[in-house]
Amino acid sequence: MDNAGRIRELNDAFRRSFVGGRIMLTVGVSGLPAADQSVLLLRVRQFDRFDTDNDPHGEHDFLALEHAGERYFAKIDYYDPDMQHGSEEPEDPAKTVRVLTVMRADEY
Repeated sequence: MDNAGRIRELNDAFRRSFVGGRIMLTVGVSGLPAADQSVLLLRVRQFDRFDTDNDPHGEHDFLALEHAGERYFAKIDYYDPDMQHGSEEPEDPAKTVRVLTVMRADEY
């Protein structure tokens, strides 16, 4: 498997389970009612409409969706284990901490 394929596999596993990294909610998302937050996070976990237009590198690291008339993004970033710098090997889970940030589109 190439690096993009391994990164995609790790990103999908993390996004679907929220295990193996950190989840961050921006102010716009954390300020939503709990029921809306739950629905939005479930939709992030279930997202599977990746294609060449929204995922040009094939890594499944960014998605956009609509909820309750508002547009939201979810983005996975890769950090070194100390969370001080970007990971130079995001295909290696021993050298990478994944951070999934869920935000309103206007917070990007």
